[in-house]
Amino acid sequence: MIRIIKKKVEVSALGQHICMSAHKARRVIDQIRGRSYEETLMILELMPYRACYPILKLVYSAAANGIHNLGFNEGSLFIIKAE
Repeated sequence: MIRIIKKKVEVSALGQHICMSAHKARRVIDQIRGRSYEETLMILELMPYRACYPILKLVYSAAANGIHNLGFNEGSLFIIKAE
């Protein structure tokens, strides 16, 4: 689950049926927790791990939920919770 916040309003995306170990996913998720949306995209695109692609898709999905449903701006989004 990836949660993105803007002024105490949260948007989330839930990824189910992603086949990878928790250790491999946690190695990537620990790097993006607490960072801005743009910085997260840059980190995920440059990291060499296979777990980055499904996590990148979740981050895109959570940001799209906030942008299209609530009218958020990409520059003001932050990852507050990733698990």
